[in-house]
Amino acid sequence: MTLTLLPGQATLGQLEQIWRTGVAVVLDDSALPGIEAAAELVRQAAAGDEAVYGVNTGFGKLASVRIKPGDTAQLQRNLILSHCCGVGEVLDVATTRLMMALKLLSAGRGASGITWKTLSVIQNMLREGVTPVIPSQGSVGASGDLAPLAHMAAAMIGEGEAIFKGDRLPAAQALAAAGVEPAVLAPKEGLGLINGTQFSTACSLTGLFSAIRNLQASVVSSCLSTDAIMGSTAPLEAGIHAFRGHRGQIDVARAMRAVMDGSVIRESHRDGDTRVQDPYCIRCQPQVAGAALDLLRFAGQTLEIEANAVSDNPLVLVAEGKIVSGGNFHAEPVAFAADQIAIAIAEIGAIAQRRVALMVDPTLSFDLPPFLTPKPGLNSGLMIAEVTTAALMSENKHLANPCSTDSTPTSANQEDHVSMAAHGARRLLRMNDNLNVIIGVELMCAAQGVEFRAPLTTSPALQGAVDLIRSEIATLIDDRFMAGDIASAAALVAEGRVQSQCDVASLLAGETA
Repeated sequence: MTLTLLPGQATLGQLEQIWRTGVAVVLDDSALPGIEAAAELVRQAAAGDEAVYGVNTGFGKLASVRIKPGDTAQLQRNLILSHCCGVGEVLDVATTRLMMALKLLSAGRGASGITWKTLSVIQNMLREGVTPVIPSQGSVGASGDLAPLAHMAAAMIGEGEAIFKGDRLPAAQALAAAGVEPAVLAPKEGLGLINGTQFSTACSLTGLFSAIRNLQASVVSSCLSTDAIMGSTAPLEAGIHAFRGHRGQIDVARAMRAVMDGSVIRESHRDGDTRVQDPYCIRCQPQVAGAALDLLRFAGQTLEIEANAVSDNPLVLVAEGKIVSGGNFHAEPVAFAADQIAIAIAEIGAIAQRRVALMVDPTLSFDLPPFLTPKPGLNSGLMIAEVTTAALMSENKHLANPCSTDSTPTSANQEDHVSMAAHGARRLLRMNDNLNVIIGVELMCAAQGVEFRAPLTTSPALQGAVDLIRSEIATLIDDRFMAGDIASAAALVAEGRVQSQCDVASLLAGETA
């Protein structure tokens, strides 16, 4: 299957499809005239006498150095090779492919001066499964994600390394094996390929997509926890949330009401319960998760715009017939979005962890056995699973500190304020992995707690979630090796299976009653 993208109009749904499915990507043919018009303007500038940054000059602090017309191709190749300074862990294949698709979208707007022939190399690599090896460290998120994108461009010209059919190979060898002709860079093409925010944006988008899944799972886990401790659903009343007015809060409360509908456990203590109010981690889930949902939606809007943006420099303004230097490569919007996503991830985990702590504590769990084991003392039950969630919650709090407020001068002070968007985006993978575990452990605890309420039953939707959990993780009777259970629970969350079981995505969108 191949997904056709129209530059300027790609949606978050399409971008998530690229990341999750590995679908091949091509640009709509309607983009061709604009692409070639910009490339022609660059060709004219390269042959002219006027100094045009990045076309017939050096780069950064070396912009005052003129390059002879016969050396412009070598200039672009040198630029790519000299910028391949990335270090650290290699970016995963799925995110790298998304980054490549984002570069296609940006250049496809017809303002970068990259030829259709060179862009076709990216399309061919995506089609044939040739994925550049991209070290994940080295970008400060201004003047573009230079080092990561340089490694992408290097693979396009047959330098560096690439992944092909699961093997890590010299890029020239990978391209040859796949039958892909390497690119020969024309004037400005190297600069157009490495200048831009596509690395930071791709990592931020994957962080967003995973965070939304985690939030959806937290709707299920919070509902199951509420039944496990025999909590009240009164705080979910629609009128409460209408008076507050925040869309996310209203949506989460509505989803929780639907998921908990039909719970016999809830009806069993509606009258005569001596407790007046539940702790905040139960009572305020719509307010906290709803605020996180609003933040994620806002970040999503920013990233959708950035995914369709032209973020390199200089830009080819075809209608005006000129090439102009600007600052669209500065990734401040992406850095802000990544910080917002990080805050949401941390808070979703913080309130979920408190529900885990609530359920394992017999003084707060409304008569559940200590640490949710039928034989406390002889067995420790879920005692240390709760400690693990506390450790991960704390780690995410540390990681949520803003990256966008940091800056350091680079390139001989030419690039004297940078966004650190790459740092902000890269950490989201680790934070979401941590949150998978926190919510996974909550689901384990809540399923165990609900089972202790038998013969009372939870809602049909939640029972479906319990059945799914039990298909992977047996009820905890006697202590056993727990790491495998936790990994399985985290996978249920990361894969979206628990959320789908209760149709949370549709409920949050208001698509069902």
